[in-house]
Amino acid sequence: MPNTRYIFITGGVASSLGKGVTIASIGALLEARGFKVTIQKMDPYINVDPGTMSPFQHGEVYVTSDGAETDLDLGYYERFTDAKLTILNSITTGRIYRTVIERERNGEYHGKTVQVVPHITSEIQSRILRLSDADPNLDFVLVEIGGTVGDIESVPFLEAIRQFRFNHGRDKTLYIHLTLVPTVSVAGEIKTKPTQHSVKELLKQGIQPDILVSRATQPLSPEIKEKISQFTNVPQNRVFSAADIDYTIYEVPLNLHREGIDDVIIQYFGMENVSPLFQGEMNPMLQKWEKILDYFKNPSTTVKIAIVGKYVEVSDAYRSLYEALWHGGFPHKCKVESIKVDSEKITPENYKEYLSGIQGILVPGGFGNRGVEGKLIAIQYARESKIPFFGICLGMQCAVIEYGRNVLGLEGANSTEFNPDTPHPVIHIMDEQIGVNILGDTARKGSFPCEIRENTRMEEAYGQKIIQERHRHRYEFNNRYLDQFVRKGLVISGVSPGKTLVEAVELSRNDHPWFVGTQFHPEFQSKPHKPHPLFVKFIEAAIQYQKENP
Repeated sequence: MPNTRYIFITGGVASSLGKGVTIASIGALLEARGFKVTIQKMDPYINVDPGTMSPFQHGEVYVTSDGAETDLDLGYYERFTDAKLTILNSITTGRIYRTVIERERNGEYHGKTVQVVPHITSEIQSRILRLSDADPNLDFVLVEIGGTVGDIESVPFLEAIRQFRFNHGRDKTLYIHLTLVPTVSVAGEIKTKPTQHSVKELLKQGIQPDILVSRATQPLSPEIKEKISQFTNVPQNRVFSAADIDYTIYEVPLNLHREGIDDVIIQYFGMENVSPLFQGEMNPMLQKWEKILDYFKNPSTTVKIAIVGKYVEVSDAYRSLYEALWHGGFPHKCKVESIKVDSEKITPENYKEYLSGIQGILVPGGFGNRGVEGKLIAIQYARESKIPFFGICLGMQCAVIEYGRNVLGLEGANSTEFNPDTPHPVIHIMDEQIGVNILGDTARKGSFPCEIRENTRMEEAYGQKIIQERHRHRYEFNNRYLDQFVRKGLVISGVSPGKTLVEAVELSRNDHPWFVGTQFHPEFQSKPHKPHPLFVKFIEAAIQYQKENP
């Protein structure tokens, strides 16, 4: 705590302004200056975690290495920075209240009346401090308050960070407020009133922002910044533009740096650059972001990858997946276009309408039987037509089901998740999940080791025998069918230590140019500056397929 500074970011006017990307970008800029950072998300919903929430409402569930099911913003935090996030980095109202109620039930409050203030707000503050207690070398803890200022559910979190400054001092705390500065399309006039009202709403909670970041269609002029400054009590040099991006979210660190936000933060805390690399306008650690941007601006080629899933209409439902596909194209200077295909719409009669003109098929994870038959049709098409295929979690399980039905001749082969009475349960529930009726926090989650078989696509991608990957599943390959699958040509290319769980399957090079399925989620460990090797190889195969099938 003595050397750690705390930056809190709130949002106003509207949701989905990009607080997660903004705070992740600030973290990246501070790392470029040589500081050690971590980022925490506080979500105001009463759910204990997003693990049981629908992707249609919430987007993807991101999984940390220690198995925490978290908000998708933690994916941005890990992709933009080198921070290693854990369950300590994810807070919800439900988790806070559950802790306080359990303490009350255990008599830890000695009969006192338990209230939002001080008990809930104190617990929120303690969760912030746990990060610096766990790592005394942290220079910055960045905290994103979910929701929008004015939402009733956010009030305890806002009160907690107000108290945090009172308890730990202005010299250790910084408030950043992200707002919207819209342009009225008819008149083309920029309006600052929403920002003014948003700051006033924050002032009602006792918080005066130190920095304003304004989302707008274009960079704000000095005159507009001056007007915002006058009505919000924020110095003009602390009012920054966050203009709409042209190519990719990976422009945001560069844009904010050019606005000078990292300079102001360092000056606010009276700190100096740690990194000797940092010299004025740009340094080698920021040049890597310029390189990423160049990939988007000047690709050498483009491939189309069909994402065959049932949540494709929700852009954030497969957010880490889309990002990992882009990352996989970077080493090849290849632009990856994700073609979203609703698996519920695929039938034996129309599948080619949805899957024509693509260079790869990816079937992602998910739960439940809706849309599964469409996924099986797409997988069969990829296998028989020699189109590069990548199956992840449920995607791997579907690949096994399809292979069982159409290659092994196991009529009715299925997962017991979809048909408990299937005559051939080639995928079945994990032993430790039998009898578990509570869905929340019960799946096999987090990072687990995997042994890779020699002379496989997996070994070619990773270049090592033991890997660590993140999981989130309840069902697995049924080993009673293992020998049958192997005899018919399915390659078991990854297994858990002790060879009890099948972690990866593939087809041999003689049978298919690139066909891989993994029980784990490699997308959770892909970063723009360190693309995941499986996505790199998948895109490489898609490029080769395009060359051979122009």
